[in-house]
Amino acid sequence: MSVSSRVSDAVDRATDEVVRLSRAIHAEPETAYQEHRAAARVSGLLAAQGFVVESGVGGLDTAFTARFGDGPLTVGLCAEYDALPGIGHACGHNIIAAASVGAALALREVAAALGITVLVIGTPAEEQGGGKIQLLRAGVFDEVSMAMLVHPAPDDVSAPRPLALLDLAVRFTGRESHSALAPHLGINAADALTVAEVAIGLGRQHFEPGQLAHGIVTNGGTVPNVVPADTGAQYNLRAPDMESLGRLRDRVLACFEGAAVATGTTHEVVAEPAYAELAHDPFLVSAYRAVAADLGRHLAPVEVERTMPTGSTDMGNVSRVVPSLHPSIAIDAGGAVNHQPEFAAACVGPSADRAVVHGALALARTAVAAATDDETRQRLIDHGSSRVTGPSTVEI
Repeated sequence: MSVSSRVSDAVDRATDEVVRLSRAIHAEPETAYQEHRAAARVSGLLAAQGFVVESGVGGLDTAFTARFGDGPLTVGLCAEYDALPGIGHACGHNIIAAASVGAALALREVAAALGITVLVIGTPAEEQGGGKIQLLRAGVFDEVSMAMLVHPAPDDVSAPRPLALLDLAVRFTGRESHSALAPHLGINAADALTVAEVAIGLGRQHFEPGQLAHGIVTNGGTVPNVVPADTGAQYNLRAPDMESLGRLRDRVLACFEGAAVATGTTHEVVAEPAYAELAHDPFLVSAYRAVAADLGRHLAPVEVERTMPTGSTDMGNVSRVVPSLHPSIAIDAGGAVNHQPEFAAACVGPSADRAVVHGALALARTAVAAATDDETRQRLIDHGSSRVTGPSTVEI
């Protein structure tokens, strides 16, 4: 029996188990760094299937690795499983985790024949916090020759282009006073927040192409008859690449500073590690396109993919260090898009289950293609042994 046939048979045998996994994760959504049940489900299933599991890797309680085989080409399959506050699995990370597990179970069957190590990496906090960035810094990806996952979306896209992202939290501090009796004795931190938001809004006209800023007020004061002395906001800044993101950061920080000066408040800014733009490995993209088409997936033309809107992911930081693949796989969401409640509802059901199975098979067959192409195989092995870590964050 050929390697491809063995992989397909293995996915068939694992279908019921990985679909149950996807649905179980979806039924109990957990947010960033709190994914204890999901991590236990994923790692427990792999342990039961003969993988060697190490929990709490990289200093993160809900991260793990699960290993099978000892070949020189290490295929890294990233399992995301965090949900969004309030709307659950509206980005379909249950599908990501289950598809990566399915691919791992399939590759387990041919690991010896291909001379590969199969490594599932449980990566928490993709939606906020950048779990993969912390795992990168801790060396969890050091041995990985190629890193992959498949992400649910409204469309099949072989090489989406997630943007670089920086998360900023700003706090303005003033002085309380009675809003009617002695407003002149107060320093209004809410005014500072208003000035900052207006400045950013006006500045959008002059943003560079592809730059975005979107934020929420996290604290606007307490009661209207007290001059607010403490306010805050959280902003996501996005740009096509890290360099453009750095310039946008400087513009927005100037808005915060100007608002503080204008209102007599003080301010402080806290930044999360920045997500880099995503860079796909051309061979892996080409192999995935061929497999997905063979499975009957309808992928957008390459020239259309380059113009399609997208979000951001900490997989971008991985892709700056490890040859990577992060395609989108379509589910029937009735016109809904990621991060909508309707999309969360669509991440269980026949279409979502099919995405799990097709995603597992597509990732596994893409890994087979890389492992059996002599030039690509050696390139990936050599890249891992001579890896130079690139910048992964924009520093504040």
